[in-house]
Amino acid sequence: MPNPPGVAIVTGASRGIGAAIARRCARDGYVVAVNYAADSAGALQTVADIVAAGGSAAALRADVSVAADVVALFDRARQLGEVTAVVNNAGITGNLIGPLADVSVDVLQRVTDVNVVGPLLVSREAVLRMSTLRGGKGGQIINISSTATTAGSPGTWVHYAATKGAIEVLTVGLASEVGREGIRVNCVSPGSTNTGLHAAAGMPDRAEKLSPGIPLGRPAEPDEVAAAVAWLLSAEASYITGAILPVSGGR
Repeated sequence: MPNPPGVAIVTGASRGIGAAIARRCARDGYVVAVNYAADSAGALQTVADIVAAGGSAAALRADVSVAADVVALFDRARQLGEVTAVVNNAGITGNLIGPLADVSVDVLQRVTDVNVVGPLLVSREAVLRMSTLRGGKGGQIINISSTATTAGSPGTWVHYAATKGAIEVLTVGLASEVGREGIRVNCVSPGSTNTGLHAAAGMPDRAEKLSPGIPLGRPAEPDEVAAAVAWLLSAEASYITGAILPVSGGR
């Protein structure tokens, strides 16, 4: 039997795309650190799904925008085994849809803290622990962006799209920075996807309403996004770093 690939930390894994990524990582042999900030019930359900399928996982609470929480997350994940993969999935819209001028300063700050500061803190901690120049054994970082960066989501989520643009810059820059340190950094950029993100913002049918503009005629399913993450984590993608892979149905 081959050795398991190690521990994968998946942030924001209590539901939606994050939960699907966690389940897929477990299926591929990782022990999964299922991170959550507030939805403990969702995180425990993700863990239960993984265990029921024969995998191994633990729910670990941490607010990724808080540096001390991020350090503690990695410390606790390390108790599960060697951390070899980190997926920066946690992200929020502020639970609203509308023009930028109507977004409160508090929401702008919180969305930026979670969507930009969070991945920066998580990636920093990952490099400190994975880098072969710092005594680590190498590893992988996968960032989750959004095709909202292409058009900027005018009238709906300009603030959210802007934060995802930062994630793509992080991917390209960090990949170049740590490529010789045994770390690959890539990004998956989903298009419209059937998750609770739209309902939380007050428009549960938004994904379906966007379907006519998608060449494949439908939104993605979370498992399809998870499959792209799994491929980038696999040996088949061993010579890929700094890539931004759209999972958008052609839109």
